[in-house]
Parts: sequence; C-alpha cells; structure tokens
Amino acid sequence: MKWSELAIHTTNEAIEAVSNIMHEAGASGVVIEDSEDLTKEREDRFGEIYSLDPEDFPVDGVILKAYLPVNSFLGETVEAIKLAINNLVAFDINLGKNEVTISEVNEEEWATSWKKYYHPVKISKRFTIVPTWETYNPVSSDELIIELDPGMAFGTGTHPTTVMSLQALEKTVKPGDRVIDIGTGSGVLAIGAALLSAKEVYALDLDDIAVKSATINVKLNKVQNTVTVEEGNLVDKIKEPGDVVVANILAEVIMSFTDDAFKVVKPGGQYITSGIIAAKKNNVKEALEASGFVIEDVMMMEDWVTIISKKPE
Repeated sequence: MKWSELAIHTTNEAIEAVSNIMHEAGASGVVIEDSEDLTKEREDRFGEIYSLDPEDFPVDGVILKAYLPVNSFLGETVEAIKLAINNLVAFDINLGKNEVTISEVNEEEWATSWKKYYHPVKISKRFTIVPTWETYNPVSSDELIIELDPGMAFGTGTHPTTVMSLQALEKTVKPGDRVIDIGTGSGVLAIGAALLSAKEVYALDLDDIAVKSATINVKLNKVQNTVTVEEGNLVDKIKEPGDVVVANILAEVIMSFTDDAFKVVKPGGQYITSGIIAAKKNNVKEALEASGFVIEDVMMMEDWVTIISKKPE
C-alpha cells in the first residue's frame, strides 16, 4: 500500500492546533521534529546517550509529519488541511513558514522508519537498553545490557515510567531474590531483574501479544532459565510471595488491587509501582498505605511518578 507523507513547517505555538487538524483529516499519529530538541539541555545523571542527527530536524521552527493513504480523495484532503491551517490566523496563531510538502512512501518503509530514532540509551548507573539492530560495546565492566526488539506495540523501554522502574529495581533487587513483574509488556523489567541476579522472576500480562513479545525478548537476553512469562493475573497465577514485586501499569489499575499485592509481597519485601501520572500520586500513596504498605521512596521524572513501598516485617 502507498502512503503520502504530509510535512508542515510551522511553529511550536501551532503544534497542538495543526496536529488536531491532521488527526481530524484521518492521520492516526503525528511525528514532531522540533529544532529546539538539538539545543535542549538535558539532565545527565547516568551518562545517558543522546544521539540526534541534525539532518532529521529543521533549522528553525517545527516540522509536523502525518501519513495519509494514497487514494482518489487525497488531493481534496490535503487542500482541506491547508485551508484549515490557514484559518488558524484568525485565532492569532503564528504559523511561521507554513510550508507544506508531500512525498510518497511505501508501507514497509513507514512501518520501520521509527527505528532510526532508537539508539542505545544508558538509563541508570548500570542498565543500558540496546535495540537488537544496533552494535554496542559496554563502557564499564558492571554494565547490564538489555537487548530489546520492542516492535510497535510496547515501546522502546525508555519511557520515564520504565526508566524509573529499572532504577528502582537496581535499588531493591538482591541476588537470590524472587521477583514478580505485573503487566510485563515487552518484558524489560523482568529481564532487568534477572540481570540483577534474581533467582526467580515471574512475568505476568493479560495481553497474549505482550506475553509473546516478552517471551521473545527474554530468550533474546538469554534469561529464560530465570524468567517465566505467563498470561494471567496476580490472584490466579501467583501462589508464592516475592521479595520484590513491580507493577508498571496505570494508576487506576494499581489502586484496584493493592490488597492483593500486599498478599504477594513477603514481609520485609518491597513493592514498586509505576505508570503513575503526577496528578494521581497522592491517590496511589493513600491506597498503598490503606493496604498496609509503608512508603519508602517517591521518584519523579517529567510528569510521571514511581513509588517504592515496603511491607512491614
């Protein structure tokens, strides 16, 4: 199938409005190439690797890209998008250059083009996430490499919630521990726990596609003798408590089973909860404390929160 890449050179001010116009025209997603990303200062706590190619970014302003199927209505759709964008001046929105370009791409090229933005990333003192198609040489003897082929469904492992979860595992997991990963997704946290010398890791997910993805990544990292990936929920599958339990899922879901989670954490064990938007932080803390957990640490990155709590001995 042929797709048309519609690129609009505009301003930061216009991003939200132009993106909305593209979505309403049928684009399922919008790529943002912002010139400011090349000069943005980033906090470097763990020697993160940022590999940005200037060729991928405009000299100034922002380029928004959307993909539309090539069909008999494409011309009318593009003209409608241009008209809607031009009408934004009535709302005093600065459109900048407001240049529109169109190019044709193959579906296969579109589906894999995102890989050029995904490079090895050091996300903590010891963990580095490396895509399977990249070659990477460790920079320190105790570095832990997680190879990941995320596909297009479960992310790259570098989202703030995943980064903080791995950092929390690094703080809590001890050699010989039993670890339970609730909602494993790509399996990255289960793999991380195994690399930290956990004796047993149980990775659960309700999504059979996630289970397949996690199983592949576990084998890719050669930790299948430590990690067991299963489809199912916490209550039905876990019969023996863990020293560390981690759940990187939505705040609402975390709050729905804090009592069940309390039962599967060993006395003196720790419960890592992530995937929490900042506005829900206090709600999750209250739910954890109501079930008997003691809050030990609250980590924040961007608008996301990870909470480390402990079950009293």
